[in-house]
Amino acid sequence: MGRLNVAALAFRSMALRRCIFSTFRSASTLKSKAASSKATDLYTLNKKLSDILRTGKLNEAKSMFDKMQQRNTVTWNSMINGYVKRREITKARKLFDEMPERDIVSWNLMISGYASCLGYKFLEEAKNLFDQMPRRDFVSWNTMISGYAKNGRMDEAVRLFESMPERNVVSWNAMITGFLHNGDMLSATEYFERMPERDSTSVSAFVSGLVQNGQLDEAARVLTEYGSRGNRRKDLVQAYNTLIAGYGQEGRVDDARRLFDQIPFNCNHRDGRNGEFEKNVVSWNSMIMCYVKAGDIFSARELFDQMNERDIISWNTMINGYVQISDMEEALNLFNMMPKPDNMSWNSMISGFAQVGRLELACDYFERMPQKNLVSWNSIIAGYEKNKDYKGAIKLFIQMQAEGEKPDRHTLSAVLSVCAGLVDLHLGMQIHQLVSKTVIPDVPIKNSLITMYSRCGAIIESRIIFDEMKSPKVVVTWNAMIGGYASHGFAMEALELFELMKRNKVQPTYITFISVLSACTHAGLVDEGRAYFKDMVSEYGIEPRVEHYASLVDNLGRHGKLEEAMDLIKSMPFDPDKAVWGALLGACRVHNNVELAQVAAEALMRLEPESSAPYVLLYNMYADVGLWDAAVEVREMMERNNIRKQAAYSWIDSSHY
Repeated sequence: MGRLNVAALAFRSMALRRCIFSTFRSASTLKSKAASSKATDLYTLNKKLSDILRTGKLNEAKSMFDKMQQRNTVTWNSMINGYVKRREITKARKLFDEMPERDIVSWNLMISGYASCLGYKFLEEAKNLFDQMPRRDFVSWNTMISGYAKNGRMDEAVRLFESMPERNVVSWNAMITGFLHNGDMLSATEYFERMPERDSTSVSAFVSGLVQNGQLDEAARVLTEYGSRGNRRKDLVQAYNTLIAGYGQEGRVDDARRLFDQIPFNCNHRDGRNGEFEKNVVSWNSMIMCYVKAGDIFSARELFDQMNERDIISWNTMINGYVQISDMEEALNLFNMMPKPDNMSWNSMISGFAQVGRLELACDYFERMPQKNLVSWNSIIAGYEKNKDYKGAIKLFIQMQAEGEKPDRHTLSAVLSVCAGLVDLHLGMQIHQLVSKTVIPDVPIKNSLITMYSRCGAIIESRIIFDEMKSPKVVVTWNAMIGGYASHGFAMEALELFELMKRNKVQPTYITFISVLSACTHAGLVDEGRAYFKDMVSEYGIEPRVEHYASLVDNLGRHGKLEEAMDLIKSMPFDPDKAVWGALLGACRVHNNVELAQVAAEALMRLEPESSAPYVLLYNMYADVGLWDAAVEVREMMERNNIRKQAAYSWIDSSHY
């Protein structure tokens, strides 16, 4: 019996131990499950917080963050990152300082936030945090290098880079990009050549720098050498696109097309994986832009039609190409085919219709725009100015301000041109005051002011603005002032300013010589006029236009050199216009050269068959020299051709005197 009791006790003791162990194990399992459940819940909450931050709802995210009973470093880092992205650095730093524990991501986020802001104090804060870090990774070092580069402190970037215990390709790329950002192509080249290994980002950044510096052939060499060295990343296409665009800017369309056609071949033949690297929509757009810039709209359209996928830039580039060559029919066809035109599409149509003188259509598209922007207003106002509907332009300018759209320098420059066209000095002065209050006058604005004041006869005001211009004067500025002097009879002042322009090493344009030759004509300087006409061709390589010929013919004619004027007309490489023949006819009448007058008048009658001016001038000349039969014949010719005498011309009958 005692033995049984002992055995029973032993059994009970063992069962109790098992029960206790089982209970302990169950409790441990429950605890583990609870911890796992909490971790799952936190993961879900963190994901939800990230989703809210991704939509930019920072206040909503902060409200959720504050209500969370449990947070980990991921939670804190997400919230800090949200503030950093919005450049709310003070709030990000407050959270960073409140963190119960930080990981390397926390430190890197704050350093990145400070380094992304321009300014000495932000970069110093980044440096302070960098120095306090318990440990650093590549991101820490590379972020500081990029921060120094962005702030133009490349010496410190170099020191930091050279002190790195280990570098990766991102470190090298940060240095190269930094040098390029600060215009140091030489150092960028040195570091690119020093790189132990280059990726597509390195090549793309370096090629972009070479293109910006005009070194297109070197950029092509870099692509040839590095473009097919096993680079399997798709973003190498960016380097090709950059060079294609660079060729387009320089007018090297054939080189651009060769590169465009090479893209798939160069980057697929080494690794044998088709589709790894191919043209993207930017490649197509860049090539189309090259053709548009070169005026080859046929080739541009051919490529456009071959595109499998187009974006808004593809459509707008083609529309703009047709606008540039004034083919509004094709521009309209494309516009109507667009899936969804944007503001640029509408603005191109407005500018295009205004450019070809179809103001009604320009206005129609302007009114139909779903949402007008400043460019829309500028386009329609400039269109009215171009078509000399000055009052309409002013009405639009007033309407623009009434609708709350503030003018910029482009608006004000166009309105100043309107004031010049209206010869309205009072309005021009009002716009000048508006310029002073709303924008910092740049060179185009000042040129418009000079033109406006000179057209309105306020030459002194024009010259004051001209003399006060501190920035180097461009040729347009000189032309505006010289033209102002010439058009108001200040011939000597115009010529003196032209000589000053030459001493300032400013290359004159054909517009400059129109004013210079006009000044010579009004000042009676026939020898100087001949000399300037000759210099225009021999010294400056400017081919004379019809305006130059008309001015010199006028100058020669006023001095009775009619045969020389006629020889000049015969030497013209194109047909003379009414200004040329009109200048000769006027001179013939003054100097009673009947023979040449007949030639000039007949030419004018062919050019303007409905104009009475050549008939009246020829009749009056015949009457002056007593050739009454010829005069009567001119009168009868007018009647036969149903030509009516225009106002401001009168018959002069010498028999009445």
